[in-house]
Amino acid sequence: MYNKLLSEETRKRSERIILVIAIVSFLVHLLLIFLRDLGLIPKEVGGDLLSNPIAAIYTPFSFILVYEVYLLLYYLPKSITTYIGKQYEIITLIIIRRLFKDLSNLTLSSDWFKIKYDLQFTYDLIASVLLFFLIYKFHKQSVRPALNGISESSLSDGVDRFIKIKKLLAGLMVPVLILLASYSFVNWVANLLVPGAGAGVTFENINSIFFEQFFTILIIADVILLLVSFFYTDEFHKVIRNSGFIISTILIRLSFSVSGLLNTVLIITAILFGLLILIIHNKFESAK
Repeated sequence: MYNKLLSEETRKRSERIILVIAIVSFLVHLLLIFLRDLGLIPKEVGGDLLSNPIAAIYTPFSFILVYEVYLLLYYLPKSITTYIGKQYEIITLIIIRRLFKDLSNLTLSSDWFKIKYDLQFTYDLIASVLLFFLIYKFHKQSVRPALNGISESSLSDGVDRFIKIKKLLAGLMVPVLILLASYSFVNWVANLLVPGAGAGVTFENINSIFFEQFFTILIIADVILLLVSFFYTDEFHKVIRNSGFIISTILIRLSFSVSGLLNTVLIITAILFGLLILIIHNKFESAK
């Protein structure tokens, strides 16, 4: 299963397919906006997504984000820190995608800090730069392989089994990803074309579509990996590191249930917490 779904060849083929879909979806979205401007599509169809050509960038970004989720599963068996780093990259890209939505709703006036969409744009703009820097520092700390949370002494007899478990878990999550993404996409399109057809989907929570459920699945997967890792290591700093990464993922998941400044604060806190946990873990490693 792993070799078929998460091999290097499959990754490259998936990348090409997603890029083609992203380009086509962007052109289709622009066409729908043009048709609505001409009056060929009713004004009530599509809401804000068809109100401004800038909003069309939202659609290809959504497909690129799904590919990033695939890459997260691809790196899961290879390195825990790379896998967590991918989670941070995904939530940052979600904020970047949200910036394009914010741009299409900007109101340029002297009351900038009193207008909801203008304030959200300001939060997201600052957050995207700060998160970009935090992820850079996280990857700098991840340069030294952490051996997936397994001690040197257990490599010969334990690492192969642990990697196989991670490959199995990653392979099982790919069909879940495909089904969840397909359901979310159909629901989104239904709501876009026929307002109210997609149950529980509004433009306010559209950033949470798919990712809210997927990060819930990630939390379950992270807990499974933590429990399995106890078979191969009981080193305090590695247990704390892996537990801290789960807390970081939970904070990201919680960010989808709120909006505005609190949403941004939760995301920054999640990544900052993960970075500090990794820095302290590496200090323990250096002191050994």
